[in-house]
Amino acid sequence: MTYKHIKSLDLSKDFILPCRKDNLEAIKEFSPIDKPDFDGSFLTYQLIYGKEGNRIYLLGLGEEKDAPKLEETFRKLCFETQKYWDKAMQVYGVDLSEENIKKAVIGFEMAQYEIGEFKSDKEKESKKTVSFSSSKTIENILEEGQYTGETINKIKALVDAPPNIKTPEFLGKWAKKSSKDANYKCTVLKHKELEKQGFDAVLSVGKGSVNKPVVIITEYKPKDTKKVDITLVGKGITFDSGGLSIKPSTNLHYMKSDMGGAAVVLGVVELVAKLKLNINIVGIVCSAENAVDAESYRPGDVINSYSGKTIEIIDTDAEGRLVLADGLSYAVKKIKPEYLIDLATLTGSVVRTLGYHAAGMFTNNEEMAKTTSDLGYKVHERVWQLPMFEDYESDLHSDIADIRNFSGNPLAGATNAAKFLEAFTEDHKNWMHLDIAGVSFGSSPYAKMKSASGYGIQLITEFIKLKASK
Repeated sequence: MTYKHIKSLDLSKDFILPCRKDNLEAIKEFSPIDKPDFDGSFLTYQLIYGKEGNRIYLLGLGEEKDAPKLEETFRKLCFETQKYWDKAMQVYGVDLSEENIKKAVIGFEMAQYEIGEFKSDKEKESKKTVSFSSSKTIENILEEGQYTGETINKIKALVDAPPNIKTPEFLGKWAKKSSKDANYKCTVLKHKELEKQGFDAVLSVGKGSVNKPVVIITEYKPKDTKKVDITLVGKGITFDSGGLSIKPSTNLHYMKSDMGGAAVVLGVVELVAKLKLNINIVGIVCSAENAVDAESYRPGDVINSYSGKTIEIIDTDAEGRLVLADGLSYAVKKIKPEYLIDLATLTGSVVRTLGYHAAGMFTNNEEMAKTTSDLGYKVHERVWQLPMFEDYESDLHSDIADIRNFSGNPLAGATNAAKFLEAFTEDHKNWMHLDIAGVSFGSSPYAKMKSASGYGIQLITEFIKLKASK
């Protein structure tokens, strides 16, 4: 879509009239119907006709509590009605804040996501222009909303892509293309270079697959300094069979989504580059396919890692923490960022703890915890802090290696995984781990099967914007 700023509506043409719940005064200005069958409730809309016979879509914004997820009501309206729109649509934006307008654009963009990319018979939608009437100067807001919505759609397409296409090498090529389009640096480390540099845990996880692992390093550094402000590390398991500790067949086809953390890292670096934020960031994606083969690593093996620590393998299905361990070690040894954040669809335990409405947040830095929590409520990508007590460390004791990758304890699995990662951060004071297993991929009113949500793009970008502003 294309977005424009206009000073006033053309009342002879179709337009969208956003209304807050039980505050319908604006309707009287534009319609002969004083009291339509509509109260402005969130996710509702009503079609009425203006004096010129034009369509007026009354759109419910709901109450103040609904503001953080405002994109959803615009997305629903657009998804269900845009086939009836002409090439142009207007939005009455006089009563909308800049944040509301940005959310509206994100919603319109999200409505353009086409999950059926691999269908042989696809519907072709014509490009439309949406114009927002406002007395404010909103061109930059429209641009940010469009870039954000486009990025969300791009990472959703990555997560939803089938694993025979979305290999580790495919992610590397995606990042290379993105870096050229958005003007940042991208380096893809392949098998020989991974061996040379000592990414032993990544290599171990990928041993059983014909699709060899890669580590993708993306860098956006507009500031004239070598210091890196923020490093993001993402788990990029393009398909997770569980390895020799093989998963049950039920829902195994959804394990193409086990690179949701990597998708966020790739997307955020691209978005930050497009927004030209004044901050130095590095993204690290450790990508492998966890497959079953004669070459696969085994339960009982002891493997090395980038950090130099040895790891006893108890469960080959606890592979995400292994590739993240190498990514975190690389970050603290080579990049030395001020802030270090990793994102991963890491455990089923976090889903059993928090369900599908919040990510698990693990950090010993209370400033980061509070900031991220506040931002999560602001953009409706919520997090909930879970404990990192020293008491949990004994669960990872190994008699024959420095640490084991799985406790075997059916309780506190998300925390045990976080404690494992912590062992590879060299006690970094500003490290945070986000377990996004319950929020990255799931049920949606826009698809019949489970699909990607796009969670994390707004949350992490807002965190970066906040740090850039300081």
